[in-house]
Amino acid sequence: MKMLLILPFLALFLAAGCKPRATAPAPDTHAVRGVVQSIAADHRQVTIKHEKIPGYMAAMTMDFAVKNTNELDGIAPGDQITFTLVVTEDDDWIENLQRTGKTEAVVPPKPAWHRVEPELEVGDVLPDYEFTSETGRPVRFSDFRGRAVAFTFFFTSCPLPDYCPRMNKNFFETRRLLSSGTGSPTNWELLSISFDSSFDTPQILANYAKIYRGDNTNHWLFAVASTNTLAGLAPKVDLNFWRMNGSISHNLRTVVIDTAGKITRQFDGNGWTPQQLAEAIRAAAGTNAP
Repeated sequence: MKMLLILPFLALFLAAGCKPRATAPAPDTHAVRGVVQSIAADHRQVTIKHEKIPGYMAAMTMDFAVKNTNELDGIAPGDQITFTLVVTEDDDWIENLQRTGKTEAVVPPKPAWHRVEPELEVGDVLPDYEFTSETGRPVRFSDFRGRAVAFTFFFTSCPLPDYCPRMNKNFFETRRLLSSGTGSPTNWELLSISFDSSFDTPQILANYAKIYRGDNTNHWLFAVASTNTLAGLAPKVDLNFWRMNGSISHNLRTVVIDTAGKITRQFDGNGWTPQQLAEAIRAAAGTNAP
């Protein structure tokens, strides 16, 4: 997903001040070839190792949503397929799946580290880790003691709106809910952590943050994690990502810690809502005020 230009839909998002437009533009479509790695039991998601999508995405392995689950009938892991990737401002999915051949047994990619400790659970204290903030200064989880913190992972070159952009839009809405709600706490922080330290410099993070946050930095910080930091933190929250063919494949993890640094909630994937996150932050901050 390494791209040096801000994607058009992100530029439009900034220009619109994060507000939906009256008329949505036509979806972008891309013809893609790949090999099926796995299929979810409900057929709503399929993992595909796909070829490079010229002008849009590097070759990589990732999960795709499938709207018409019947299109996966007769398709199995190891099958070579062609499909159409459909991308709107807020969503993406694949359609027109066609089997074209068969390959050898699928070998899943390996994460960038080996798990040496079990994943932390709710109630466990999250160890302290250091990041580099968008200002270039170091920041640690311990800097936020006394505040509830929700943190998620992303990288600025991620193009699909259902992935990193969805996390950032959800954080935008969560901050709005917490900032405008009567009786909401004030001791909270949102932390967006990039795992692409080779590209996401503080300056790039600062510019990228403006796409979602504008010039209002209240309660929302962007930072980047070093390889060493990720090696310690990622297994503890079951974050997985792989570097392959110059790009990054990853899952999605959003974690809430309370004022003492204990994990109170973890959201997996992208199915959670800003309302759910806002409620979790209120509880972690010491109040459930609506």
